[in-house]
Amino acid sequence: MSTRNTISRLVTLGGVCTAVALAATGCGAGGPAPTSGSAASTVNVLVEAGGHAELTGVAEQCKKDTGIDVNFVELPYDGMFNRLSSEFSSGNVSFDVAALDSVWLPSFKDAVQPIDEIFTDEAKKDIFPALVKEANVDGHFIGLPAWTNAEIILYRQDLFEDAKNKADFQAKYGYELAAPTTWKQYQDISEFFTKDGMYGTDVKGAVETEWLAHVLQAGSPMVLDGDNVVIDNAAHKEALDFYVSLTKSAPPGAAQVDWAAAQNLFNQGKTAMTRFWAHAYRQIPKDSPVAGKVGAAAMIGGSAGVAGVPGPWYLSVPKATKNADSAKKFIKCAYDHNGLGIESSLGLASRISAFEKYQDQPGYESFKPLIETLNGKATATRPATAKWQQIVDTVLVPLLQKAVAGGDSATLLAEAKKQIQDLLK
Repeated sequence: MSTRNTISRLVTLGGVCTAVALAATGCGAGGPAPTSGSAASTVNVLVEAGGHAELTGVAEQCKKDTGIDVNFVELPYDGMFNRLSSEFSSGNVSFDVAALDSVWLPSFKDAVQPIDEIFTDEAKKDIFPALVKEANVDGHFIGLPAWTNAEIILYRQDLFEDAKNKADFQAKYGYELAAPTTWKQYQDISEFFTKDGMYGTDVKGAVETEWLAHVLQAGSPMVLDGDNVVIDNAAHKEALDFYVSLTKSAPPGAAQVDWAAAQNLFNQGKTAMTRFWAHAYRQIPKDSPVAGKVGAAAMIGGSAGVAGVPGPWYLSVPKATKNADSAKKFIKCAYDHNGLGIESSLGLASRISAFEKYQDQPGYESFKPLIETLNGKATATRPATAKWQQIVDTVLVPLLQKAVAGGDSATLLAEAKKQIQDLLK
């Protein structure tokens, strides 16, 4: 899932440092270094704390299949980036595999080694196209997607199926109330449910992903087209104007609404719809007033088709490890047994077949919409620049916050273009 530390902020998986059965344990400085004779049988895996559970089942199965023990070293999101930067720069790493946020791949591409042998033609067909493209940097595959996510539409199924709501909506808008398949329908439904202390949707001014999904749906690359900054083009303005237009059907204070705030609003019954990461469907608390009352639908398309912004994490092998063979065996295990991640508390995978295996089972109703969204013809990952997170934090989020507060979109986009050009110099 990412943007930044979304997993950490939204999911508490428990446990500060846990090693798989029979593996050596260690916290902080990377756990035990491989000793002579054990390098081939123990793999140290550096992972962001929120994603550890995704790999626990894989590690246990890999032990059975190959005899390789796995030692997980968990760090918070920001601390992990600093640790990676420091060790990659020194050329002396304490880990054999690192789980990398997708936005980190451009920063660390020269510090990790190719794993092309894992990306067979068969494997590539079972990984979502946008992820296959992102994993290939400078002609080599440098990371295997371990899990991914995308925003879909969650909606209050009980409200949509209420007889009075259906009759009133039909009378007002002239068509049946149902999960929206166009943005005009989304606007109408949001407007309809904004009454009596409820809002039709949310607008997340503190995160950039939803606006950028609209940009893709309008047919433009996000922010950058190669080396050119295109944030001021017509598609970006159209997407921004539409996104801001939804504030009239959203809770006040949109400039400060982030993922956690939006999730709380929906789970508390304050919004009738939300665009949110698909994993949240299965994490609605049992004591929530909306538990058992939520439906899921795919992300809506624009003129360029359905598009979302995936949030994958990749498993990579540092060039400096002396345990590359075992590291690659672990990553192959992660591919072979990718579906085990669905049984974790986060409940995600990266292989299409893994999601498809569960999509018709009760409780996994979000998977078909997620598959459709990730397979959308306009779905694309974030621009491949090491400056991306800096662009998000210092330009995109401030721009969006000003826009939802009433700023002029054309002026804001022109200013953003200059700021980004300066950052990329």
